[in-house]
Amino acid sequence: MTTTNQPAFKAAGVSIKDLRKSYGTNEVLKGINLDIQPGEVVCLIGPSGSGKSTVLRCVNRLETANGGTIEVGGFETTDPEVDIDKMRQKVGMVFQQFNLFPHLTVLENCTISPVKVLKKSAAETKAKALKNLAAVGLGDFGHRYPDQLSGGQQQRVAIARALTMDPELMLFDEPTSALDPETVGDVLAIMRRLAQDGMTMLVVTHEMAFAREVADRVVFMDQGIVVEQGPAEQVIANPQQPRTQDFLKRVLDPTHVKIED
Repeated sequence: MTTTNQPAFKAAGVSIKDLRKSYGTNEVLKGINLDIQPGEVVCLIGPSGSGKSTVLRCVNRLETANGGTIEVGGFETTDPEVDIDKMRQKVGMVFQQFNLFPHLTVLENCTISPVKVLKKSAAETKAKALKNLAAVGLGDFGHRYPDQLSGGQQQRVAIARALTMDPELMLFDEPTSALDPETVGDVLAIMRRLAQDGMTMLVVTHEMAFAREVADRVVFMDQGIVVEQGPAEQVIANPQQPRTQDFLKRVLDPTHVKIED
């Protein structure tokens, strides 16, 4: 059910208040508070299982929160009566796995949603998709199928597909985690360009160099809470919380091992 008086999508921003999410007795998010301004790039970092990806999935309501509120572009996505499809038209999401339709060509993967969901003209959508594929270095790959592409190429198609929906907010859930080291840089370069162009971005990543260079703000999460947040350089180079310090030592210096008493 949707309300009859839905807001228009306004400049992309995200406001998360006291977000809670549980799976049975396992409380994954324990009261997350986070605001993202239009045009801001925020990177979520932290150990596996800290709740980072769950935050993203709750923002796009791929998961239903158990408590708190989330507002995206003027839409309260935690409202059961929100027009979630209308909100999602302006929110692009790129996953760890590429989630391309294997039976469709690269170009068809990029055009199917704008034509069927947004009711855009096929010609307009094809032109936009080809432009986005060229921007990610795959302008000549429109006729290929996903299984004819490398992992890095598939992820770049996934980004082009999301951009063809004309999003105002991009969510990235560890987009390089399934890639080999040689192709990671290609995907990160595209994300850098999006950030430079002013795209609002919420990124779950383990790429500390990328976060330090591109993010306006870094948020460190652990065990379902925000432990520390601030400007990227400050959090990564000079973390204040002991848990953040230990995590970054482990990530930035693999030889660092903490010996428990």
